[in-house]
Amino acid sequence: MPRPAPSPELPWLKDSEPLPPVHLAWGANSPAPGLLAAGQDLTAARLLEAYGHGIFPWFSPGQPVLWWSPDPRMVLPAHRFRFHRSLRQSLKRSLLNPAFELCFDRDFAQVIERCAKAPRAGQNGTWIVPEMIAAYKNLHRQGHAHSTEVWIDGELVAGLYFVALGHAVFGESMFTTITDGSKFALASLVSVCLEHGIPLIDCQQNTGHLASMGAHEIPRADFVHTVTQARQQRDIDWARQSLYWDALMAIDNPA
Repeated sequence: MPRPAPSPELPWLKDSEPLPPVHLAWGANSPAPGLLAAGQDLTAARLLEAYGHGIFPWFSPGQPVLWWSPDPRMVLPAHRFRFHRSLRQSLKRSLLNPAFELCFDRDFAQVIERCAKAPRAGQNGTWIVPEMIAAYKNLHRQGHAHSTEVWIDGELVAGLYFVALGHAVFGESMFTTITDGSKFALASLVSVCLEHGIPLIDCQQNTGHLASMGAHEIPRADFVHTVTQARQQRDIDWARQSLYWDALMAIDNPA
């Protein structure tokens, strides 16, 4: 059996140093495919630089800030979202409840904090460490991080937070305390993407759950090209968005 190729030395970024090109990320035979660089900078400027080039931070407690750009990249094209009949019926029933609300950016801070506390299958902890929470709250204040939220009787019961640069949308994490709650939040985000011509939602990592919702992998080069084009479009006023039911109903996968 051939031995894996040795991994290159990981660059350590100084505050003023740009992120390396994504093609320098560690490859499939390395211990951490997609790992690009490490450092300590989680400022809004660094995050915007990263997302604009198809890079995202992901690290555990006690680690430095690790920057990733996997190849291939998991994405959810808006038109391929699996709005199954069962989910459609569940959402329609919920919308009949006057106490049920779907909205954006009402309480971003609570959404990211709840995502950090949500249990994950096969994980003992969370990658949404305090430094990440503070950084994305700051990014939200600057108008680049947003939340899709599900409320019942004035209580936040599910949510999803994401980064948006123009028409480039990068999903981060979600939580729910009710059946289908995170799917409701994702459906709401997808409906806005369909309504405004946003091509896809970045999912970062390949998981069975995301695949079941219609996500699939594409080459990193294709993903970066899409991001480059999409981030040049006009920003969406996310706080004014809600569910676009007709856009979801136009998706042709009702089974």
